[in-house]
Amino acid sequence: MHQERPDDLWEVEALYDLCFAPGRELLSSYRLRDGVSPVSELCRVAKDDGGSIGGAIRYWPVRVGSAQLLLLGPVAVHPTAQGEGLGAALIRDTLERARALEWGRVLLVGDEPYYRRFGFSKIEGVQMPPPTNPERVLALELHPGAWQGVTGEVARKA
Repeated sequence: MHQERPDDLWEVEALYDLCFAPGRELLSSYRLRDGVSPVSELCRVAKDDGGSIGGAIRYWPVRVGSAQLLLLGPVAVHPTAQGEGLGAALIRDTLERARALEWGRVLLVGDEPYYRRFGFSKIEGVQMPPPTNPERVLALELHPGAWQGVTGEVARKA
């Protein structure tokens, strides 16, 4: 795994197009990313022996009120490599990196049964822009108490 480089951009985007439904850019989480650069230190790719990208993950800075946090996603693994633990490895690696970079909070929109193994759980009082199913808004504390007192709408980084 290594940090995503500018020359990885089109291959990463092609992977996301392959793994996600058409119109993925219409999701509310993409509105939070518009005009905002991702957290480059946490955008990682995994390449196979031939140099092709088999998996990728990105994080974006967002906020709830004045609280800064990370929005995880998208994370994708090429269909030929799914089920081999590559997605889990990308998530674990980047969460440890985020902790080392002193980020305290991570948010994502996803399936709790999958993300629970990384410590994510449903969060109350934090709302993603509509239309987002509140049951799929999950959070993780990278440092104890990081989410304490943080409530409100998720917004683009100021």
